Amino acid sequence: MLITRRLEFDAGHRIPHHRSQCRHLHGHRYALEVTLSGEIVQTAGLSCEGMVMDFSDVRNLALQHLVAAWDHAFLAYAGDRVVVDFLATLPEHKTVVLPFIPTAENLAAEAFRILDSVYQDSYGTHLALQQVRLYETPNNWADARRETPPLGRSGRS
Repeated sequence: MLITRRLEFDAGHRIPHHRSQCRHLHGHRYALEVTLSGEIVQTAGLSCEGMVMDFSDVRNLALQHLVAAWDHAFLAYAGDRVVVDFLATLPEHKTVVLPFIPTAENLAAEAFRILDSVYQDSYGTHLALQQVRLYETPNNWADARRETPPLGRSGRS
């Protein structure tokens, strides 16, 4: 069974070498969709009976481990020294310095990396993160998915 929870947050960024407007400081209302797979809880009387995971728990874990850090922050590329140094002059400015250019693709991959272990079998229902979809705008998004091993390979060592 697959379930998905959507969260939204605001953040700024820039793509330093972009040939168009994205090279300028700007912000987005990002949306993050977290898709989990797992078995439906069958234990009678549990609050989560009939669910893969309570949607509020999905939300709370994503907030705690990712969204709280990125919300209302400027997501800056460490190699963009002009911006990183400028933001450091602003008292108490919320800046997240990243080792990669903060494109939708890179942010989705990082969100998947961060959240993967957070949800892993949290409920004892073989829970696993399957996909993170990060919307940069309502019309543009990137998906980071769990990779399945190629045919004929189990992925185990």
